[in-house]
Amino acid sequence: MALSALLVREFDELVKNYPERRAALILALHRCQETDGWISPETMENLGTYFALEPVEVYGVASFYPMFRLRPVGKHVVSICHNISCDLRGAQDVIAQVCKLTGAPLHGTSKDGKWTVETVECAGACANAPMFDLDGVYHEDLDADKVAKILGGVK
Repeated sequence: MALSALLVREFDELVKNYPERRAALILALHRCQETDGWISPETMENLGTYFALEPVEVYGVASFYPMFRLRPVGKHVVSICHNISCDLRGAQDVIAQVCKLTGAPLHGTSKDGKWTVETVECAGACANAPMFDLDGVYHEDLDADKVAKILGGVK
């Protein structure tokens, strides 16, 4: 399956803003992930065709940046910071609580497909550790009660 006509139109407009077509690849990867939830091998092949790149070149970019998902994820993604600041202030407790409440294993997806739980090295919120990013929204100064309240409100 090729890129949708809508994405091709968007990318045709996008590449006009760059001196080289390939310079828009990262934005195109973001857009494909917004559409599909992840960057599949087929999507990388299609982007390679669109940008006149080898699929391995697209994979090299997509695999380098941690914001791109190279496997399917749940409806909701919880990315828990476990770098030194978060770890010293209770990240391990947050990880345990998130896994318990979602039913997802760490670095995995719950059986119902609703949750994916992962760790990240640093989310840049050290002053308000521990924290997690839930579907692109930061939640800081977490403890078990706050985690339960946040996750309990997700549909």
